[in-house]
Amino acid sequence: MQELPTHGGSLRVFARLNENTQLTVQPIVETIINREIKKGFTTIEFFNDFPKKVERVKKDLLAFLKAAKAGGKKVVGYGAPAKGNTLLNYCKVGADLISFTVDKNIHKQGKYLPGSHIPVFSPDKIRAEKPDYVLILPWNIRDEVMSQMSYIKSWGAKFVIPLPHVEII
Repeated sequence: MQELPTHGGSLRVFARLNENTQLTVQPIVETIINREIKKGFTTIEFFNDFPKKVERVKKDLLAFLKAAKAGGKKVVGYGAPAKGNTLLNYCKVGADLISFTVDKNIHKQGKYLPGSHIPVFSPDKIRAEKPDYVLILPWNIRDEVMSQMSYIKSWGAKFVIPLPHVEII
């Protein structure tokens, strides 16, 4: 088994079906199980609290977006991943609160996010429009995105990370 940084942390498991092979559990499995226990993943309280955490993110993200709009600030998105689209639709965020989003994938450019109808453009549009905030929708790769888009600081723009809690950087 290997731990990978993909999607904020993934596991790659190697397995094979062979009746003549004795399988051994690698030490990393115990390490991961212990980490999950330490974080509370094995308790019912962790899962009982999950809906409250989700609602808190929704409330905080909407409060931020509405306050930014009321203050005359422009918020745009970076990325058009499924996870970001799920978040926006759950929070009922549309083009009234996020002017547009950008994505490197040319097959997403010129389209709209499903449900929210937020238009998707090339990343060059951020440099041209100079928004006040860039909401990072693939939050699991936030460091990579902030590094690529560090030029937004030249006009005083800030990054917004929606999860695990709304954070302005």
